[in-house]
This record gives sequence, C-alpha cells and structure tokens, in this order.
Amino acid sequence: MLGLRRKLRIETERMTLRLPTHSDFRAWTMLRRSSAAFLIPWEPVWAEDHLARKSFSNRVYWSQRAQMNGTALPLFLVRREDDQLLGAITLDHIRRGPAQAGTLGYWIGESHARQGYMREAITAVVHHAFTALDLSRIEAACLPENVASRGVLEKCGFKYEGVAQSYLQINGRWRNHVLYANLRGDRRGRTDVG
Repeated sequence: MLGLRRKLRIETERMTLRLPTHSDFRAWTMLRRSSAAFLIPWEPVWAEDHLARKSFSNRVYWSQRAQMNGTALPLFLVRREDDQLLGAITLDHIRRGPAQAGTLGYWIGESHARQGYMREAITAVVHHAFTALDLSRIEAACLPENVASRGVLEKCGFKYEGVAQSYLQINGRWRNHVLYANLRGDRRGRTDVG
C-alpha cells in the first residue's frame, strides 16, 4: 500500500499530477523565480531561503510524508507533451472522522496562466478527493480581489460561503479571504455573489 501511495499519479487531459521529486528543483526554482512578481501579491512572504535547494528538499520530504500519512496531497502539475512544470496544487489539512474534508491551495507559473491548466487540475483533484479519498467537502480561500482564482473555483463547482476576517498573512499583511467549498453530491444550487 505505501509503495502505491508514493507513486500516486493523477492523469488529466494534458497533465500528470504527481508528488514533487528532488530532480524537480531546477524547473521549480526557475518557474518560481520567473513568476515571482505574478505570485508574490497572492502568497505569504517568501522565506529568505525560499528558492534554495535545502528548502526545496525539505518540501519534497514533507510532501512524501504528508501523502503517506494521509494529511495532504501536494502535487506538481506537469504537462505531458514536453514534461514542463506548470505549477502546483495541494489538498492540505485533510481531516477524517466526522469532517471528511480538506483545504485546496494552488499556484501556476505566469507563462502558463489563463490556459485552463488550473481548472483541469482542480477538477481532477476534487474528483480524486471525493472518489479515492472519500472526502465529503473541499474548501478553498482566496483574496477577494483575486478575480482569476475566484473564477476558476466557481467554474470547478465551488460555491461562495462567506468571508474570513484576517484569514492569512499574504505579502506581509493579515488579509480577509473569501471562502468557497465544493461538496460531494452538492445540492445547494448556484450562489451568486457581487
């Protein structure tokens, strides 16, 4: 069972979603560095060693442990046609028992944005979470002004649930976030927010 878990791959139309490996360091660093101005407004402050090999190695080890322990599913988005790293998606804070829920987070390199890759990845991870992991609820949060993120969540079946005050420190400031959720067998209908 553990051997199967380590080799987990989720195939989408154009991508393979898989755990990061040490050999991804160069591609990850180049993508994060070239997309820094695009990503930084939406993310927590990068640590001083964010792009260092040791920091990346720690990320790889955490990813393996989290996936094997069933607490998170941290995946890289790799385009099959050219083995290009596009971004990452993580189903984190997986809670069992009565909750059966997890929290979704994601990022994509600037040069790959607005090409449908994240929609494809979110759809695949949510399907995997509901079927293979038997989760009942997937949550996601983003800054209210992040129109692209809100749009992709809504296109993937997530529904707006409200605002969390001072939810996360983003780019050095405590920021409110809009909350979304996707429920297995959702019967809530469309929720329009302005």
